[in-house]
Amino acid sequence: MFTMRRLIIVATAAALMSGCASQNPYDNQGQAQGSTGMSKTAKYGGLGALAGAIAGAAIDHNNRGKGALIGAAAVGAAAAGYGYYADKQEAELRAQMANTGVEVQRQGDQIKLIMPGNITFATDSANIAPSFYSPLNNLAGSFKQFNQNTIEVVGFTDSTGSRQHNMDLSQRRAQAVSTYLTSQGVDASRISVRGMGPDQPIASNADANGRAQNRRVEVNLKPIPGQQYDQGQVQQ
Repeated sequence: MFTMRRLIIVATAAALMSGCASQNPYDNQGQAQGSTGMSKTAKYGGLGALAGAIAGAAIDHNNRGKGALIGAAAVGAAAAGYGYYADKQEAELRAQMANTGVEVQRQGDQIKLIMPGNITFATDSANIAPSFYSPLNNLAGSFKQFNQNTIEVVGFTDSTGSRQHNMDLSQRRAQAVSTYLTSQGVDASRISVRGMGPDQPIASNADANGRAQNRRVEVNLKPIPGQQYDQGQVQQ
């Protein structure tokens, strides 16, 4: 009977943990904090800790207090996981990229950096503008400090000119950003490069303002597939 009761309690805790994992804490949210002032990582990490405490107490019936503490610490860290790690990197990137023209977006576990073409490259060129080296140096420093994610560099153009030319130009621009980051010490094995040309526009190509928005390089930071993010990794 007691064994069955423990199994029921552990199953209930697992259901709580599953709920934490299945609901993305960053859905419909541009910032990592809601109106309550509590970060979503803290909220879901707390629920995970509660679930872990229940499971820990049930398993270690000889010392329920100790079991609860161990369970809370282990599962709370797992529930926070990469979300907490990304919270810290996002905050640093927002501070570093302020007033540079680079936009920082948070989309779930992904951090997206949007670099407008007018500040990164000269017209129809894949040579990085000298004024943009300083922001790229800051990005390289952040990527070396927060080194537990992948870095996808994607180039885009407007629809002016031939598709083949735009595909080639976007690829060369993305490669130029990638090459510079690796020259500053970022691990090349973390970086992938794509040129999208005029695909996936974020504004209309019918006017000059829209075309300027579409000429851009995006850097997407994503969790490493299969990576487990524990407290030692996220507390940079």
